[in-house]
Amino acid sequence: MVRLYSLFALIDLALLVIALIDCLSAEEFQIRALPRIAWVFIILLFSPIGAIAWFIAGRPARAVQLSNGTTWRPGNGFPESQRPRPAKGPLAPDDDPEFLRSLATSLREDESMMKRWEADLRRREQELRKQEPEEK
Repeated sequence: MVRLYSLFALIDLALLVIALIDCLSAEEFQIRALPRIAWVFIILLFSPIGAIAWFIAGRPARAVQLSNGTTWRPGNGFPESQRPRPAKGPLAPDDDPEFLRSLATSLREDESMMKRWEADLRRREQELRKQEPEEK
């Protein structure tokens, strides 16, 4: 039984040392979820759970080799000047002048329809008012 406990203690110590070295050697901007100092305290105080948490949630994400031969890192987006844009294709509605013109046209049509409805409603109300005194 003592051998089993000593084996677990040795594994725990190895895991703690590896996680601590990995945490301290990682670049600060690549560490995920928490600052480095927080990860060091978690690894030291909550052994072996802290070391396992470091490897799962805190360790920098690995670079991915793409099929075209380039390397992509998570969070490594495009600079604005290099952002891919469609040469010809669908534009966002607020960038499409044709769409904006159609909005202005439909707005004018809606306003004229509302004016016709209001005029019709006024006419009907006047007709009803004229009929009321005759019925009494």
